[in-house]
Amino acid sequence: MRAVIAESYGAMPEVRDVPEPSPVGGDVKIEVQASSLNAYDAKLVGGFLDGEIEHQFPVVLGRDFAGIITEVGPGVSGFMPGEKVFGVVAKPRLGDGSFSEYVVVPEEIGLAPLPAGIDYRAAGVLGLAGVAALACVDAVAPGHGELVLISGATGGVGHYAVQLAAARGASVIATAQPGPQSDLMYELGAAHTVDRGGDLAAQVRRLAPAGVDAVVHLAGDPVQLADLVVPGGRFASSLGVGPEQLGGRDLSVTAIDAVPDRIVLDHLATEVAAGRLRPSIARTYLLDEVPQAFADFSNSGTVGKIAVAVD
Repeated sequence: MRAVIAESYGAMPEVRDVPEPSPVGGDVKIEVQASSLNAYDAKLVGGFLDGEIEHQFPVVLGRDFAGIITEVGPGVSGFMPGEKVFGVVAKPRLGDGSFSEYVVVPEEIGLAPLPAGIDYRAAGVLGLAGVAALACVDAVAPGHGELVLISGATGGVGHYAVQLAAARGASVIATAQPGPQSDLMYELGAAHTVDRGGDLAAQVRRLAPAGVDAVVHLAGDPVQLADLVVPGGRFASSLGVGPEQLGGRDLSVTAIDAVPDRIVLDHLATEVAAGRLRPSIARTYLLDEVPQAFADFSNSGTVGKIAVAVD
């Protein structure tokens, strides 16, 4: 089968023919229809996960997937061939990814049915970023009318976090460039935007002189952001920032570990199917174009998600 692989730490991705995987006990095999590029994938290609998680080279890149089950391994009871599914490749080591024509994943984590009304492309950009966004918003638990600053709001995780926080009644301040990026943030439910290229602290202080109630840290200087939170406020980071990095502050600090369990994936899919959560797709690349997608992502980032069409 065709797949996008990395041969070693820091190696550039390339499209290659690799052996087609087969399911073993507890696994399902999926014909991948769609996927997406995440910052996690870029970190892997950049060699930044060396020492953090075991790699089996050549690593097939990609975490998100949406597709059709073609085969199930012994002991699988909750899924069957022909079922449409989506999710996140969640394995203890990196090796089998979803930038491929087929992927094998365990039944017990990272896999959920694809509800009617959600197409493969939308489901393919939902898993990893959606799970991380929900974990961040759950961690800061915004109440109605509270001010929540989301730094990195225009990215894959951020554009979901804006919607999820606004849906709980929070008044969201989103970082964005003026123009189309800010317009998108307002469409997704932000109450205010601040120019991420300007003096962030001054802009936020004008909106919230006493400080914001919570920060979702997806980008930017965590210390500067923490100083904008009221005493007793909340701070959640998808970038590994925990209490030890922000010591001495009267804050509840959570370093997010996004776990794609079935309950979370089902909840996200339900929200998308009901029209309450909207995936924003900046561009779609074909599987053969994924190496270029990595280059484009590293050069300019993205607003919303980069989708990958595999079929």
